[in-house]
Amino acid sequence: MAAAEQKPKPASGTSTFNAVETFKRSVATTMRAMAGDSELEITFAANRPSLSANRARLPEPPRNAKASDLATARGTADSMALRLATHDPALHAKNAPRSEIARTIFDALEQTRCETLGAKRMSGVAKNLSAMLEDKFERADYGAIKSTQDAPLEHALSLLMREQITGEKPPESARELVDIWRNIVAEKTGGNLDLLGDFLEDQAAFANAVRDVLTDFGMGEDLNSAGDDQNNDGEDGSDGDDGGDQAQGDADQDDADSSETDGQSDATGEDPEAGESEAGDADFDDTADDASAEMDDNGDTPRPNRPGSSHNSDKAYKVYSREFDETITAEDLCESAELDRLRAFLDKQLSNMQSVVAKLANRLQRKLMAQQSRSWDFDLEEGILDSARLMRVVVDPTAALSFKQERDTDFRDTVVTLLLDNSGSMRGRPITVAATSADILARTLERCGVKVEILGFTTRAWKGGQVREKWLQDGKPATPGRLNDLRHIIYKSADTPWRRARRNLGLMMREGLLKENIDGEALDWAHKRLLARPESRRILMMISDGAPVDDTTLSVNPGNYLEKHLRQVIEEIETRSPVQLVAIGIGHDVTRYYSRAVTIVDSEELAGAMTDKLVELFDEDVGRRG
Repeated sequence: MAAAEQKPKPASGTSTFNAVETFKRSVATTMRAMAGDSELEITFAANRPSLSANRARLPEPPRNAKASDLATARGTADSMALRLATHDPALHAKNAPRSEIARTIFDALEQTRCETLGAKRMSGVAKNLSAMLEDKFERADYGAIKSTQDAPLEHALSLLMREQITGEKPPESARELVDIWRNIVAEKTGGNLDLLGDFLEDQAAFANAVRDVLTDFGMGEDLNSAGDDQNNDGEDGSDGDDGGDQAQGDADQDDADSSETDGQSDATGEDPEAGESEAGDADFDDTADDASAEMDDNGDTPRPNRPGSSHNSDKAYKVYSREFDETITAEDLCESAELDRLRAFLDKQLSNMQSVVAKLANRLQRKLMAQQSRSWDFDLEEGILDSARLMRVVVDPTAALSFKQERDTDFRDTVVTLLLDNSGSMRGRPITVAATSADILARTLERCGVKVEILGFTTRAWKGGQVREKWLQDGKPATPGRLNDLRHIIYKSADTPWRRARRNLGLMMREGLLKENIDGEALDWAHKRLLARPESRRILMMISDGAPVDDTTLSVNPGNYLEKHLRQVIEEIETRSPVQLVAIGIGHDVTRYYSRAVTIVDSEELAGAMTDKLVELFDEDVGRRG
């Protein structure tokens, strides 16, 4: 008797797909209900989460997602929904401070107000938001912070406010950050921070209370808002004297100098630049308050999303002063014993990953060694008999073109530069993976006779350094150009053997190193170094996780100032330079900038992407020579 026919079981992939789709529909439905907007457009993508007036982009749930992953996704959706439901963009813009630092704190506390309202009313939302915050600060890697210089004040104030109102302790991953600031905040605010909970339901009153907190921290002079300026205009308008007009004109010019892009940043519910650039937060890029904000055609939002189409950005890129910029080697930036310790820490962090990267590197090595060794010329009149054409010789011993000749390939001298983004958003796993991938690939290429240079770029300070102080002392001239001190780091020069430079890559693990990123000038610097090399073939690989960000520069120049310069540098290299340029974006679509580029969702894919691109470039070279 035949065995009973069994129904085929659905493939596990199908089951997983259906579960993910069900989860996404549930999150979208809940988000629309909380936001009170049934027409809210919600999409899921691998890019950074973003929010605009009528559309939201949420992170794509990972395959085989854990409960914590799902809670984090729900928390991100809840945070956006509460923003849309409880926040008045116009009122926020009216009360926002002018200076970048004060506005960063103002925006962060307003976002906490929105989230706290939801957390107090719905226990499930409170749990989701806690999961989101835990993930956010864990990714930012704040566990080893030792000083206030490395601990963003806006995060500390937000978490202390949340703790005071809801009783929720800071996430474990942010305890150090909060504890460093706790006593200082209590001493400076004298209880003003505790009063914020009394005004959760009244955004205007809450804004005034936040302004008191800012005054406690010595930012009172930054609190002239657009709304205040308008009121002053009305009171002084009856005077009608030229002196008054001139004074008001000067004030308007000052305001323009210090907040060229405030119309966009003030209008955002939470200034994304501050949190993301400082700590690599998982916060969404919030452009909800800009009615004209539009996502790019490919759905990606750069870090941060600063649409600049409304600005007059035709002016040439300029630098206010290069006096405080530095190009420095890793050895000069860190003591030898510290480099050894950081390198040991890097090796320990990625002991499991090294075998995977090594396999990819071996694949690249086999490819390069095969290209360097030998090749054959076929269909010759004389030489060595070609066994593949033996049948032809047997049939007709006089047949021509049955021989082959071995010849050495002309493998050209090659140098590869790996340019690594050392910005704050790379903190944690991304920078660790980048350092290890660069390290192992450099060793592999060196074995194959290919020289490798490893460079990094960041700034010396957050939100402007000594050059900003110089600009302030000079009276804040309008549109000053780049306003931060660059730090370009040489981890390994092309002529330095890998064994001597190996420990230098541990420097990327150093607390406080990763700050802001000015990609255009870094790319230009790396390109000029390559042009000075004697090798006949030069490859430049940029590895980054976002668009250029320097808050001080963007606060006093057009909003697309740094991005436009990056595009100009890329165009110059791709169209006029012998250097081959390739880019890899980590969670950020770099194809919008570079013609030869690839975007990866997770930093774990970086080593594979780097290997694939190098193999692709060398294969192209063989094809041209063939």
